[in-house]
Amino acid sequence: MVTIIDYVKRQNKEGKEFNALILQSGIEIVKSRETGRYYATAKRTSITSTFDDAMCQSLIGTQIPGSVQRVDTQPYDFTVPGTREVLKLTHRWVYLKEGESVQEKVIAETKVAMPV
Repeated sequence: MVTIIDYVKRQNKEGKEFNALILQSGIEIVKSRETGRYYATAKRTSITSTFDDAMCQSLIGTQIPGSVQRVDTQPYDFTVPGTREVLKLTHRWVYLKEGESVQEKVIAETKVAMPV
C-alpha cells in the first residue's frame, strides 16, 4: 500500500499547470552503510493527475494498493533541496500497481516512448 501524502503544482512542456500527487510507501528500517546504525525511511514518488486543488487536498491520507519501486535510469544530476549538494543519480522511484513488476513497467514505458 502507498499513501497520498501531498500534491504539488507542475507545468507541462506547453506551460499548462497540472497537479501531481505525492505517494509514499510504508516505513522501512534500513542499515546505514557509513555508520552501521539503523534508521527509518519511506520511499516517495509522484504521479500526474487530472484533479483540481480541492480534490487533491481531499485525497491526502488515502491509501492505494501498490508500491514504490526503484528503476534504473541514465545518469542525471539531482540537487538536494536543503543543502544544494549535487548528486549523480542512476535511478528513480516509480509507482507500481499491485501485481505489476518493475520489468513490466520499464518495458511498457519503453514501448510507448518508441515511435510507431
